[in-house]
Amino acid sequence: MKRRSLFDRILLALALLALAGPARAEPDAAKLFADNCAECHGADRLGRLGPALLPENLGRMMGTRAAAVIADGRAATQMPGFSSKLSRDEIAALAAYVSSPLPAVPAWGAAEIDASRVVHATAPPLERPRFEADPMNLFVVVEAGDHHATILDGDRIEPLARFQTRFALHGGPKFTPDGRYVFFMSRDGWVSKYDLWTLTMLTEVRAGINSRNIAISRDGKHIAVANYLPHTLVMLSADDLSVEKIFDVKDRLGTSSRVSAVYQAPSRNSFIAALKDVPEIWEIATDPNAGPVYAGFVHSHEKGMIEALPSSQGLFALRRIETPEPLDDFFFDPPYRNLIGSAREGRAIVVNLTVGRDIKQLDLPGLPHLGSGISWTWNGRLVMATPLLKAGKISVLDMQDWSQIKLIETPGPGFFMRSHENTPYAWTDSMMGSGKDTLSIIDKRSLEVVRRVTPEPGKTAAHVEFDRYGRYALVSIWEDQGALVVYDAATFTEVKRIPMSRPSGKYNVWNKITFSDGTSH
Repeated sequence: MKRRSLFDRILLALALLALAGPARAEPDAAKLFADNCAECHGADRLGRLGPALLPENLGRMMGTRAAAVIADGRAATQMPGFSSKLSRDEIAALAAYVSSPLPAVPAWGAAEIDASRVVHATAPPLERPRFEADPMNLFVVVEAGDHHATILDGDRIEPLARFQTRFALHGGPKFTPDGRYVFFMSRDGWVSKYDLWTLTMLTEVRAGINSRNIAISRDGKHIAVANYLPHTLVMLSADDLSVEKIFDVKDRLGTSSRVSAVYQAPSRNSFIAALKDVPEIWEIATDPNAGPVYAGFVHSHEKGMIEALPSSQGLFALRRIETPEPLDDFFFDPPYRNLIGSAREGRAIVVNLTVGRDIKQLDLPGLPHLGSGISWTWNGRLVMATPLLKAGKISVLDMQDWSQIKLIETPGPGFFMRSHENTPYAWTDSMMGSGKDTLSIIDKRSLEVVRRVTPEPGKTAAHVEFDRYGRYALVSIWEDQGALVVYDAATFTEVKRIPMSRPSGKYNVWNKITFSDGTSH
C-alpha cells in the first residue's frame, strides 16, 4: 500500500474536521448559574429566596435528579423549568456545577445569622389556643414532597392548618414544654419558630449553611443547632432566635469536626452533641447554675505536651467525653445515664455519661439505626429495640448488660420503629428493601411479629407515630402522591386516610414533650 505524504494526511484531517463541523464549546456553567439561578439561590450558591445549592444541602438531589429539576421545575414551588430556554448540555453543566463543593467554606457567624432574621409576626399573650382541639394532642406532619407542614387535630384526625416551610426540613421539629411553640430546621440551616396556638409563623433565622438537627433545652429557653457547614454548634434564644453562643467545634488537639446531631438530655439539664469527625462527645450545660465542669485537654505546641483546660461552669459550660472512635446516631436510656452510638459498620459503643467513658462495645451486624430505637420493660428488664439498616431484622438488647436478647425477622431493612406506653405493640417499617410497602407489628411481650399491614401495595410505607393516648397509629405512604393512613392501634384496622405529598414525619406534641419511650428523641 502506498503511504500517504504528510501533505495528503493534513488534507485528510482537514476534510474530516470539515465534515464534523465546528467544535462545540463547553457550556460556561458559572455564567449559566449567574444568568439563570443567582437571583433566587444567591451568587455564592448559599441561598436567597431559594435554597442553598451545595452538595451538602442537596443530599440525594444531585446529578440526574438535579438536571430533571432544572429542566422541568419543581411542583408546588417557585422553581420554574428551563428546558425551553437551555440546551440539554447546558442543563447537565448546571447540574454538575451545583453538585460540586465550594472551593472554601464561607464565614457564617453571629453577624451573618443575625442579618438573616425574618420576623413574620409577633405572638400575642394568650391563656389558651384559638381553637377547640386539645393542644397537647396535635400532630405536626412534615410533607417533604412539596415542602409544607400540616397541623393535625389528633382527636378528630382533621387538619387545622397547612403552610409552606423552608426547603427540605431535616431532623424533626421540637416543642416548648408548654406545647405552644414548635421549631423547625431545614437542611440549609433555617430555624423557624411557629405558634401552634395561633397557627402563625413567627420568626426565622439561618443558623448554618448545612445543618443536621436542632434540640431545645428542658426549660424551653435555648435552641441548639448542629451544623455540618460550617463546623459549629450554635446556641439560640428560643424567645427571638438571637445568637447566644457559637462553639467552633474542634477536639482537644484542634482538629475541626462536623456536628452530626444534638440532643436534649432532660434529666441532666444539658445538650449532648455527636461529633462526626473526632472521637469526642460534647455535653453542654443548659442550667445557668451548673457547677464546674472539666473542659478537657489542649495540646501545647510550645511545651510539646497535653495540658488541662480550665474548668468552666454555668450556662453552656462544656464537658468533653473522649470515645474510642467517632460516634454517631445516638440512643439514650430513659434516665439518660447511658448512650449507645454507632461507630464502624456493625459496631456500637455504650458510653456512661455519669462517669464519662465507654463501658461496652457491641457487634450489631446490619448497621443499627439507633436514633430510631425504642425502649420498654420486658419480663422486669428494661430493653431497647432498633431496626438494622442493612438487614431485615430488629435487634432487641438488654439495657442492663447490653446483651442481645433476640433478632426479629422483618420483610426487609427498615428505618423507623415506634410504640407507645398504652399499647403492647411496636410498629416498624421495611422501607429500605423490597418489602417497602409492608409494616410489621411486634408484640412487646412475646417479641414476635403478630401482624403485617400493607397500606397500599407497591408504595413505600414508613414512619409510624401514635397519638397522645396510644389509640391511633399514623402511617406515611411516602410518595409524592401519598397519604397519611390512620389505624386503630388495638385492632390494626384502617380508620381513615388523608392525601398528602410525601409525608415524611409526624410528631405528636404530648409524646415529644414527655419523652415517650415509644418515640425518638
